[in-house]
Amino acid sequence: MNKKRILLKIGSNTLTKETNQISRGKIEDIGRQIEALKDEYEFIIVSSGAIAAAKQFVKLEHHGEELNVKQALAAIGQPHLMRIFQENFRELGLFTSQCLLSYSDFENAAAKANIKNTINVLVANNFIPIINENDTVATDEIQFGDNDKLAALTAALLKVDLLMIATNTYGIYTKESFKNGTPETISTVLGTHGLSKEISASKSSHGTGGMQSKVEAAAIAQKAGIETWIVNGLKDNFISDALMDISKHTKIK
Repeated sequence: MNKKRILLKIGSNTLTKETNQISRGKIEDIGRQIEALKDEYEFIIVSSGAIAAAKQFVKLEHHGEELNVKQALAAIGQPHLMRIFQENFRELGLFTSQCLLSYSDFENAAAKANIKNTINVLVANNFIPIINENDTVATDEIQFGDNDKLAALTAALLKVDLLMIATNTYGIYTKESFKNGTPETISTVLGTHGLSKEISASKSSHGTGGMQSKVEAAAIAQKAGIETWIVNGLKDNFISDALMDISKHTKIK
């Protein structure tokens, strides 16, 4: 049986559960769901959180621009983030691997082929690729994307069946309902054109993307024929509940 391939993008706010440190409980929740679903689905993860992981351990002096400090924090935090994934997933019988990518990789045919071939080998051998931006050499996602665009480009390259973006809301809300304090999720929408009038430019506490970057990511995925779901990653069982269609989330077809 051919398994369906899901690219799961996890933002910093999901991984920290909107606190100041990486939540081992949340990573365990994600691993537990992947283990339960592994007979039907294969998962590739794009994970933010390196800077948040570093802040648990160090406080750097500002010997340079803020962006350079964030790059240094990412370099410190990335091994910690991977260790937390590895430890929690290994207890569930899951194996992890690390892939660091940058946007220039997607502009180079040889690099794209290497990414695709490497990830396919990893998945075929039951290693879950955990992808992050190579923040030491690239700054795009630190500044404005929180890995949303990186996730979409990777999803398109790997021709996944579904791009699932985990964030801290139940998908995209209608602007009017959000203003009124009674957020209503837009459950299904064809394309992204009609969403611009519903989203705001505000960004969440740890993340850098906001909903705008998620809609832009969905547009990239749609061009590749891939559906995007925006789900509430703060809730337990968010992957399973979305797949069973028993949670509120936005499907962009």
